[in-house]
Amino acid sequence: MSPSFLAKYGPWAVIAGASEGLGAAFATALAARGMHLLLLARRAELLRSVAERLRASSKTEVRTEVCDMARSDLPRALKALTSDLDVGLAVYNAAYAPVGVLVGQSIDELLNVVDVNVRGPLIFTRTLAPKMVARGHGGIVLMSSLAGFQGAPRIAAYAASKAFNIVLGESLWSELRPQGVDVVVSCAGAIRTPAYAKTVDGDAPGLLDADAVVEETLNALGRGASVVPGAVNRLARFTLGRLLPRRAAVAIMARSTKELS
Repeated sequence: MSPSFLAKYGPWAVIAGASEGLGAAFATALAARGMHLLLLARRAELLRSVAERLRASSKTEVRTEVCDMARSDLPRALKALTSDLDVGLAVYNAAYAPVGVLVGQSIDELLNVVDVNVRGPLIFTRTLAPKMVARGHGGIVLMSSLAGFQGAPRIAAYAASKAFNIVLGESLWSELRPQGVDVVVSCAGAIRTPAYAKTVDGDAPGLLDADAVVEETLNALGRGASVVPGAVNRLARFTLGRLLPRRAAVAIMARSTKELS
């Protein structure tokens, strides 16, 4: 447990997209820091499994709610779920990432990207940030991606949504910092999760375990607007963003996403 972390960001954390992989790793790391948890996700059985494991291994209180971040009444639902909680940390990890050329994807799929990846974090932060401002301290974590820094063929809508999160997070970092609320956007590369295993055959350069991404992200709170976990990924970001022409960066992304399924 980290008393200073708990004092600044506790006692409750809300994690959207907490049923497995990175979201479950956030839950584990925050429970280890002594925080109580409200875990949100669509898949009830996976969510229940994460909660039971944490209850058995720590003294933290864990609440769960089956919640699709694309639901039309999300503002009302989040407000109701957190009305009796002193939420000091909000982590938005939920994401929808259909793979394939844009013209081959349905309108419904593309609108779901907007609902989960754009509308979701916007509502999430707008709903939970005011109480943090009122108490004078807190933290917000938005999970973005290296794909959000340039065009990424075959995941075009996803990449565009992650660019939105980068700009949203950087803006909130500046707006909320004077109020004592830390914001960080984590621009992750490939992460070893069940979802990654379903879409990629083999290890991508810079592949990290979920717990490593979580630790770098949480350690970055209060130290700047964004973080790119992993030395290889930071080098890739520098190369694609600073050294190469934009069209070359897009071409490299196209080669890296062509095997996604």
